[in-house]
Amino acid sequence: MKQPSNAASFAEKLLKWFDQYGRHDLPWQENKTAYRVWVSEIMLQQTQVKTVIPYYQKFMQRFPTLQDLANAEQDEVLSHWAGLGYYARGRNLHKAAQVIQAQHKGEFPQTLDEMVALPGIGRSTAGAILSIAHGKRYAILDGNVKRVLARYYAIERWPGEKAVETDLWLKAEALTPSARFGDYTQAMMDLGATLCTRSKPLCNGCPLKDGCAAFAQQMVADLPVRKPKKDKPAKEAFLLVLRDDANHLWLEQRPQNGIWGGLWAFPQLHNWQECEEIAQSKLGRGASLLKWETFRHTFSHYHLDITPVYCEASRKSDVEEAQPDYAAADLNESGLWIELQALQEGRYGLPAPVQTLLEQLQAY
Repeated sequence: MKQPSNAASFAEKLLKWFDQYGRHDLPWQENKTAYRVWVSEIMLQQTQVKTVIPYYQKFMQRFPTLQDLANAEQDEVLSHWAGLGYYARGRNLHKAAQVIQAQHKGEFPQTLDEMVALPGIGRSTAGAILSIAHGKRYAILDGNVKRVLARYYAIERWPGEKAVETDLWLKAEALTPSARFGDYTQAMMDLGATLCTRSKPLCNGCPLKDGCAAFAQQMVADLPVRKPKKDKPAKEAFLLVLRDDANHLWLEQRPQNGIWGGLWAFPQLHNWQECEEIAQSKLGRGASLLKWETFRHTFSHYHLDITPVYCEASRKSDVEEAQPDYAAADLNESGLWIELQALQEGRYGLPAPVQTLLEQLQAY
C-alpha cells in the first residue's frame, strides 16, 4: 500500500489549493465559535451543504447562542430540524446544549474527552470543532475524508470495517500539519465535497493526484469500496389522519427513541380495525374512513409503506383541545388536537410523511 513520501508536502499542496479554490463564504465560517461550528457539523452529518445552509441560517436566527438552544423546548428545536432527517441529531444537539449549560457553565469544553462525552458528538465531530473553532491540532475522519484517504492510499477494503477505520485514523493524524489546523480540516472536507466526490470525481483539478495511488492505478471509480449491500426490508403501517369540523388534526408525540423520536405524527397503526377504533374514540361512531393511496418512505435501514386513512367528523365533546400557542400543559394522555394552521406554520416538529399528508389535506 502506497505511503506518502512527505506528510508536510501533502498538507502544503492541499492548503495551497484551499487558499485558492476552497469554500470561504459558508455561513458557519463567519464569526467562528465552537457553538456555530458544532451546529454546522451536526447538520452536515449525512446531509449536503446546499441542503444544510437554509436550515442552519433559520436555526441560528432562532437559537443564536448555546443558552438560547439549551433553554428552548424540545418541540421548538425539532420544529426547526424538521426536514433534515436523522432526528436523533436534533434531540442530541438539544441535550448536549443543556449538559454544557449545566455542567460546563455554558462554555463549550475544549478537551477531546469532555467533548465526546456529550450526546451526539463523536471523535471526528469533536476534532472538527477543536481544530476549526479553537485552533487545536486534531484530525477528523468524516465521510469526505475517508473517501479521500481510501483513494489516496488505494485501500481496497470497506472503510467501515473496524481495522480499516483504525488505520485511516492513524493516517489522518499523521497527515495533519503542525499549523493552520482549522484551514487544513476545512480543506480536507472541501476536497472530498467538491473534487474527490463519490461519483464523477474531478481528478485533473486535484492537488493530490500526483501522490494518489488510486489515480495512478486507475482505480478511482472503484474506491472507496462500498459497504456490502443488504436488501432493505419493507414494513407496512397505517397513518390515521383525523380532522374535526373546526379544522383541528389529532397528532401524537412520538417516543424519544425510535423513528421520528420526539416529533408529532398521526397515529401509526397496524390495521384497518385499529384505525376504526381510534377514529370512533375521537370522533364518534358516525365517523367514516377513507383510504388514501399508499406511498413509500425510506429510512436508512428499511422501507416503510404508509397507507393514510382519512376521517373527518364532528369531534366528541369530551376530548381536550390544544390552545393556539403550544405549552406543555396542553398535552393530554394520548395526544393533541392541533389547528391545521399551527402545523402549517411550522410550530411543531413533524416528520416528512406527515408534512406530505398536510399538503394533501389542502385538497380536502
